[in-house]
Amino acid sequence: MSIELLTIFPRSSIAFLAALLANISVVPAHAGGQIFDELRFGASASVQGGGEREDGIFPEVTVFLDPFGQDAATGWKQQLARPRINLGTSIGTSGQATQIFAGLSWTANFNEEVFAEAGFGGVWHNGELKGNTDGPNLGCRFLFHEYLGAGYHFDQHWNVIAQVAHSSHANLCDGPNNGMTRAGVQIGYKF
Repeated sequence: MSIELLTIFPRSSIAFLAALLANISVVPAHAGGQIFDELRFGASASVQGGGEREDGIFPEVTVFLDPFGQDAATGWKQQLARPRINLGTSIGTSGQATQIFAGLSWTANFNEEVFAEAGFGGVWHNGELKGNTDGPNLGCRFLFHEYLGAGYHFDQHWNVIAQVAHSSHANLCDGPNNGMTRAGVQIGYKF
């Protein structure tokens, strides 16, 4: 492994990502025989104020898997009992933190067009832990990651979602906990 890669991603982060990817390969495909349920791409920006604000725009890509059959759920109770798995990244620009996240996502469809979504999981980032004078001080490498969004289905494949995502450690590790809060828009394609 090259020295450049190790300076960007510490060995523990590479091991975590390798284990995560290995586990994805054993997730059973749902009835359609495909493992990926949806791909989203878009961008976000920091919505924090003062010295905790991050500069730049953050390109984002998220992939969703549906091993529990959320697509086949009828009614909101079944939808809540069958979350999808999300894996994604929010890419740092202007010297700010890149995030790699994974977790569970719950979707509530209000009708055929309008939906809401919430997600919870974890994130690894390469941002400043402490001493940052131009952005958040994050305290530790691994943080909790949660998001809320509202979206619109254009048809059975295409949708758009506006969301707010927050990452922090909930004061569970030593050091500052400014967190990262970003809001943005993603376009989704459901397979």
